[in-house]
Amino acid sequence: MQNTLEARTSVRIRVHYPANQGKITLRTDADWDQDVQPIGVSDEGRSHTFELFPDSPFVYYKALLHAEGEPRWSAGPNRLATSGAARDHDSFPYFQPSGAQLTPLEELSSEHGTWSIRAFLPPGYDENTCHRYPVLYMQDGHNLFHPEESAVGQEWDVQDTLHQLDIMTSIEQVIVIGVYPSDRMRDYTQAGGGAYRQFLVETLVPHVNATYRTLEGPEHTAILGSSLGAVAALDCAWSHPEHFGMAGCLSGTFGYDDTLATRVLEGPRPELRIYLDSGWPRDNFEVTRDMRARLVRAGFVEGIDLVYHAFPGARHSEADWGDRVHLPLQYFFGHRPEARSHAGAFDDPA
Repeated sequence: MQNTLEARTSVRIRVHYPANQGKITLRTDADWDQDVQPIGVSDEGRSHTFELFPDSPFVYYKALLHAEGEPRWSAGPNRLATSGAARDHDSFPYFQPSGAQLTPLEELSSEHGTWSIRAFLPPGYDENTCHRYPVLYMQDGHNLFHPEESAVGQEWDVQDTLHQLDIMTSIEQVIVIGVYPSDRMRDYTQAGGGAYRQFLVETLVPHVNATYRTLEGPEHTAILGSSLGAVAALDCAWSHPEHFGMAGCLSGTFGYDDTLATRVLEGPRPELRIYLDSGWPRDNFEVTRDMRARLVRAGFVEGIDLVYHAFPGARHSEADWGDRVHLPLQYFFGHRPEARSHAGAFDDPA
């Protein structure tokens, strides 16, 4: 059996970090005391490329920054790269200990009304300015992050789920925008959905793209909600696929003062990836199954641009939605082995 360097499958890792901060090397679980040198550095100095030949199908690694004094290890968990992937692995390290940030509540006014938002920014956001992020817009922002804000005293704990998925290297880091409803029934049903929908596409999305380092375009932008918020999410993505390329619908209250059941079978289907789920019983199981069937009739293919799950015994509750929000997160932002990373470097801001 061959055991030469050439016989092993290589893993290529590109480490992105602002230029002129120092030299980047890697250390790996093959020998945490031995530096791995880059095989190439981009002309502007923001990207270091490494090629590894691990003995196993995977390798854990960390970036080191060599500037003045002792080299500094990157903060956060060890990163995982697998040899079977058909793409390079992009890494955006940060070297100052930094947790995720939840921004203060911000009020945005438009001609359509006024809504409040809160942003989740991943660890290292302030330091590694080479990193742009996909964005997830979530309905019922008051139920996402803080139990004291939640209508029922139980939040989804989205930040903890994102932390766990980051440790696992299971998804790209993502900016989450929690949108607080001004009047939930009015915002999320057909009668008032027009004003809310226009606020999202005309005011909120441009504001977020101008304020944060986002990856723009529908392929990097998802919208998600539960119950009536799930209906609003699919309605908004269906109406504006030029902004939202992914829609997540947990326990959607389909058919309650909305026309989606009819609209999905009329006209051309938009280019979307859709996640549907529900609990059972008494968790909109039947109407979610019906929506799944309609989407398939409209041309969506399960396992490609449609994912559906049913959870026996799951309740219509914030706790249950928080327990399974990792599924649409992995579907929308997971490191799919057949595709290159959505992560991207860009010029440092002036």
